[in-house]
Amino acid sequence: MILITGAGGMIGSHLIDRLSCLVGKDNIIASYYKPTIDMKEIEGKAIFVETDVRYFEDLYRIVERYRPNFIYHLAAQSFPALSWDRPQETLETNVIGTANLFEAIKLIRAKDFYDPTVVVACSSAAYGYVSEQEVPIKEDHALLPLHPYGVSKAAQDLLTYQYWATYGIKGIRARIFNTTGPRKTGDVCSDLTFRAVQIEKGSIPPMLRAGNTKSRRAILDVRDLVSALILLAQRGMPGEAYNISAQKAYGVDEIIEIIEKELNASFDVQIDSTLLRPKDEPIILGDSSKLILATGWRPKHDLAATVRDMLQYWRQKLQAGLDSNKLKPVLAH
Repeated sequence: MILITGAGGMIGSHLIDRLSCLVGKDNIIASYYKPTIDMKEIEGKAIFVETDVRYFEDLYRIVERYRPNFIYHLAAQSFPALSWDRPQETLETNVIGTANLFEAIKLIRAKDFYDPTVVVACSSAAYGYVSEQEVPIKEDHALLPLHPYGVSKAAQDLLTYQYWATYGIKGIRARIFNTTGPRKTGDVCSDLTFRAVQIEKGSIPPMLRAGNTKSRRAILDVRDLVSALILLAQRGMPGEAYNISAQKAYGVDEIIEIIEKELNASFDVQIDSTLLRPKDEPIILGDSSKLILATGWRPKHDLAATVRDMLQYWRQKLQAGLDSNKLKPVLAH
């Protein structure tokens, strides 16, 4: 049995897609709360349970009832920009939610043999500022986050280690770098591809808004991330941290060039001050060699393929006649 928390998010939904094919829908428990995706897209692929991980009793009941052998803990307030406005909610969801999960496992273990593997979706945001000379970032780099989201992810990361070191709960820390793909909202690729499709359909003028165009990010396809998470559950070492990163960093201008090439079009680009963060990392690029050595993982999708699939996803959503205002991604470059 497998438990996925945060099943209503982009990563969780793609993990359900993959695992439902591998183990069958009746072997997947998917908890969700305030989904950021259209849940109809994964309907019938798991046993769904609405759960707010901030409430211990609800989470405890799920773990106690199903006793999952593998747990993918993805539930989070996952937008860094939003964390500036809602730091308490971010910390409660990401830190308290993680502690609640490990406490539930600990209490069940105390009365009965129960020894699950827990893959925790940590984040490169925990590293904070990294100079050009320090990239690609290795797992032994200091955790010095720059925003409340990064702080919450650093705490989540350390909690996972602490419950392994103290109680022997098999937590594996998956330090996820920038990831995108179909169903994603709240990042530069989702915003730009969505607007590009609106332009393609003539709904808005040929202008794209962008935030910090000087920052560069390694951007991984969500399907490659899902492969890494599954491999870590099978082959990762408890207590260890593993970077999961694409191997090339892109600037916003390069992403726009890829979109323009895919659409055979050109766009006017304007800087939008509302998309700028109070503090931002100049480059985020991880060293995934530890993950590769442990699991044999290799990414299979380049950014052009990812962008192509995201454009097609937005075309389908708009073609379905859905209200474009409801589809609009959260702007969080």
